[in-house]
Amino acid sequence: MWIKFLLAGAIIAFCVFIGYLAADKYRMRKRFFADFEAFNERFLSELAYARAPLPEFLRKQRYGGDFQKAVESLLRHEPPKPPAMLAQEEKEEFINYFSMLGAGDSGSQSGFFAAKKQYLSEKKAESAKEAKARGELYLKLGLLAGLAFVILII
Repeated sequence: MWIKFLLAGAIIAFCVFIGYLAADKYRMRKRFFADFEAFNERFLSELAYARAPLPEFLRKQRYGGDFQKAVESLLRHEPPKPPAMLAQEEKEEFINYFSMLGAGDSGSQSGFFAAKKQYLSEKKAESAKEAKARGELYLKLGLLAGLAFVILII
């Protein structure tokens, strides 16, 4: 009797874990756009006040995941590759954004990156909303799938 309960609990826990892993893409997008927006804010502040050289600016702050990989590739003087989780339009914006870093004078860069502020803010809010909704959905689907397996087994 106890073995059935333990097996049922293990199956449900496994399915919920699979649901958690399935929602990981959306959590990564949320973190990516949060880091992207924070980077843009820091860069605008840097352009307005300190104006440190780009490599020095890039070394000051650590980010997470795919955004940190993009920053590290810039430090190696390589063009950063957009993460696979981004849509085609977002990949183009990403490439366009990083191609403008350090290109031109501070006035033109300030204008360009200030214009990106609204876009990044919207993407951050959109990805946070999507991560919350999809995260909950995949956890619930995992729970329901686990319960369905338990019912089929018993």
